[in-house]
Amino acid sequence: MQFPFINYSYLCTMKVAIVGAGAAGCFCAVNLKRMLPHVDVTVLERGQRPMAKLSITGGGRCNLTNTFRDITHLSQAYPRGWRLMERLFRQFSPQDTIVWWQEAGVPLVEQPDQCVFPRSQDAMQVVGTLLHEMQARGVKLLTQSPVAELPLGYDALVITSGGAPRLGSLSFLSSLNLSLQPPVPSLFALNINFTPLQDLTGIVVEDTIVSLAGTRFQAQGPLLITHFGMSGPAILRLSSYAARHLAEHDYKVTLTVNWMQGRNEEQVRTLLHPYLGTNKKLGNHHPQHLTSRHWAMLLDRASLTANHRWDALNHKEMNRLVATLTSDSYETTGRRTYRAEFVTCGGVSLSNINPNTFALKSHPNIFLAGEVLDVDAITGGFNLQAAWTMGYVVAKSISAMS
Repeated sequence: MQFPFINYSYLCTMKVAIVGAGAAGCFCAVNLKRMLPHVDVTVLERGQRPMAKLSITGGGRCNLTNTFRDITHLSQAYPRGWRLMERLFRQFSPQDTIVWWQEAGVPLVEQPDQCVFPRSQDAMQVVGTLLHEMQARGVKLLTQSPVAELPLGYDALVITSGGAPRLGSLSFLSSLNLSLQPPVPSLFALNINFTPLQDLTGIVVEDTIVSLAGTRFQAQGPLLITHFGMSGPAILRLSSYAARHLAEHDYKVTLTVNWMQGRNEEQVRTLLHPYLGTNKKLGNHHPQHLTSRHWAMLLDRASLTANHRWDALNHKEMNRLVATLTSDSYETTGRRTYRAEFVTCGGVSLSNINPNTFALKSHPNIFLAGEVLDVDAITGGFNLQAAWTMGYVVAKSISAMS
C-alpha cells in the first residue's frame, strides 16, 4: 500500500517537499533543480534561518569535507553507518564534493590535517552559495514552518530534519511506523574535576591516545586541556566512537591518556634512557613536546618532584613515571553541555531505507537524508560530507522518478 498523501499524477509538474533547511536538505534541493529544472521544490524550515548549524561549523569557517587520505577504513570516520557511506561514495564521493563546490565558485584549501575549508575561511560563503542557487533556480524556502505531521499534496517528500535530541522530536514520523535508534549526543568534551589539570588550561598536546578503561574505545590526535577538563580532536573522536557507552554510564568513566605521541612503555623507556645518566633535575630535563608546567603536573602524579635527579631514580620510580606518561587516568564527571549538540548518534534505523535510493522501503516516495538517520561521524568534515552525499543521492533518486 502506498502512503495516502502521494499524488501520482505526473501530467503536471512534479511537486517535492523537503523538511529541513540544513546542509543535506538545501544541497538536495539545489541538485534536484539542476537535474529536473521544472520540478516544484519547497523547503520547510522550522527555524528563522536556513542552515543555521552550517553557518557555525568549524568555528564559523565551515569544514566542508576531508580528503580521507588518512582514513584506511570508513569505520574510522563513521562509527555508525560506514557500510552505507561506502556504498554511497560510489555515487557522490568526497572528490566529487570538492569539484562541486569549486565549480559553484567556492575555492577550497586543504589543511595539513586533511580537512578541507573554503579559502575564504567563512562558512557564510557556503551558506550564501546554496541560498543563491536555491533562489536562482526557483526553490521555495519557507522558514518558521515547523512540521507537526507529514505534509500532504506532494509527489515526493524528503525528510532532512537533522539530529533529534529526543525521540519525541521524531514524533511527526509516527504514522510511518519506523524502527528508531534512541538518540544520544556525540562529539562533546569531557568534564574532569581535577584542579591541577584545570590549572593547565589552554595547553595543547599535539599527539595523544585517549581511551576508556575496560573497553576497546580509543582515539588519537591533539588534546586540549580546558578549565572544565579535556577537549580537542582526540576527545571529540572518542566521544563519537563511545557515544552510547558514555550515555549508558552517565558520562562518568575512567579516561586514560597516553601523553607520549603514541609510544608504548618500552618505547618511552628508550626515549628516557639517555636522561638517566645525567645528574640534572627532572623538572629541567624532559620530553620536548611537553611543556614545563604540564611535565611538573605529571611528575607530581607519579609521586616525584621537580628537584629529583635523573640519576637518582630507582626502578620503582621509573616504573611509576613511565606508567603515568603512557596511561594517565582521570575520572570524568560528565560531558560539556553546549546550547545545541553538534551531532546526534541515533535516529531512524538504516534498516528502514533502501540503501541505494534512500527511499523508505514501506513508502517509496518518502526519502530520508542527513542526521535524521542513524549515521554520524567524527570531527573533521566527515559529517558534512555525509550530508552532501546523501542530499545528492536523494536528488538523483527523485529525478529518476520523472
